[in-house]
Amino acid sequence: MRQYHDFHVDSTRYLDDHGNALGDLPPQAEDTERTLAAYRNMVLTRTFDAKTIALQRTGKCGTYPSVLGHEVIGTAIGQSLAKTDVFVPYYRDQAVHILRGATLLELLLYWGGDERGSAWKNCPEDLPIAVPIATQCCHAVGVASAFRIRGEDRAVVCCVGDGGTSKGDFLESINLAGAWHLPVVFVVINNQWAISTPRAIQTGAETIAQKAISAGLPGHIVDGNDYFAAVEALDTALDRARAGKGGAVIEAVTYRLGDHTTADDATRYRSAEELKKAWEKDGVKRLQNYLHNTGFWSPDKEKALQAECKQTVEKAVEVYLATDPEPPTAMLDFLFESLPAALVGQRERIAAKFRGGASGGGQ
Repeated sequence: MRQYHDFHVDSTRYLDDHGNALGDLPPQAEDTERTLAAYRNMVLTRTFDAKTIALQRTGKCGTYPSVLGHEVIGTAIGQSLAKTDVFVPYYRDQAVHILRGATLLELLLYWGGDERGSAWKNCPEDLPIAVPIATQCCHAVGVASAFRIRGEDRAVVCCVGDGGTSKGDFLESINLAGAWHLPVVFVVINNQWAISTPRAIQTGAETIAQKAISAGLPGHIVDGNDYFAAVEALDTALDRARAGKGGAVIEAVTYRLGDHTTADDATRYRSAEELKKAWEKDGVKRLQNYLHNTGFWSPDKEKALQAECKQTVEKAVEVYLATDPEPPTAMLDFLFESLPAALVGQRERIAAKFRGGASGGGQ
């Protein structure tokens, strides 16, 4: 008789959908300043997101992936990472980038098609945004391997979507992380949709977190809209990784509240009722309610924060729109350490055709 095994993983939630505590909260809840800083980052991220979508709709930015619904887990990752750690992102990690020190201008440049936006000035060891699905997982284990070889107490966080866990890149990477005992934490942001493919048919596994078991890694599920559950899980996993105890897989369950990108129309494959129910679980509003209920927030503070975030974003947009574009030669200047002979002639023709192209740097 064929036997099936129950691959059980723990799941954590501390706040209900309205921001009320379901029981005792973790120690992280005692740090009010950290919690307030988290909420401010969520609001700034959401403000930036709305503005960038508007820029794309008016032809001032390229195709853009909304972070709507990911602000809570992204903020938890950003707060849990140490300055010496390395972040390996995918393409919906704006909340993390901001906390890591990436400027709004850099993010705007990147999504505007300007690769200067990939050169993080304040977090230069963090990897660039990865649009290809799950390839960044391989890079993450490479970075973690370097830390292990050097004997450094540093860790890596790699983000990937639920759809990305069906790729061989992810499965091979968690296998290597377990086999080599690497200090890398994979955060799977399960937002229920891999573009138009629902989670229900993305994998036959009951949960994504249980895939960690096959690699010899601990797997854990958190409510990705519950700030305290998310930040506790990240703090614990990263402390463990830095202490030389190996990696982990965290499945953060949330919902992608916007389209997959500005090139997508999610109304073609999901219902308005489903989206409405997801909004009722919004993590940003949930944390706001918690702060109100505990006396650390007020309508006046909310109004001031919204105005501050809007002003911060508008200033970044002004600089972005006034930034001169790179010369066309830049498309070749930053591909190789030294330009291959076969491309030298192409670069010279591009430089000759476009005024100012010959002055492009980067070789």
